[in-house]
Amino acid sequence: MKTLAELSEIRERMKAKVSVRENENTYRVVVGMATCGIAAGARPVMSALLDEVSKQGLEETVHVSQTGCIGICQYEPVVEVFKGEEKFTYVKMTPEKMREVVDSHLKNGTPIAKYTIGNM
Repeated sequence: MKTLAELSEIRERMKAKVSVRENENTYRVVVGMATCGIAAGARPVMSALLDEVSKQGLEETVHVSQTGCIGICQYEPVVEVFKGEEKFTYVKMTPEKMREVVDSHLKNGTPIAKYTIGNM
């Protein structure tokens, strides 16, 4: 960063990212990608998520990111879905389950309760 203009540009980019977290009309999906998650199969789950979001044309309403340890290693791979104040924690995910979640929850607004931590 060498100029005030560059700093302003960085600020605007970051404001857009922060507004994603605050927008109640979008989903924020976080995949646990710590060592425990990766060992349990989080990479194929993340790939399936990204592929399905793209295939379904949901890039404008679904924002995917990764995080470190979520803290429930025995339930990995773990995927958390946020929309406004709602949070769903999907556990023991597979690529096939992830595709179902994208279609049912992220596309049609119907969570799949049997894959959430509350049903384990």
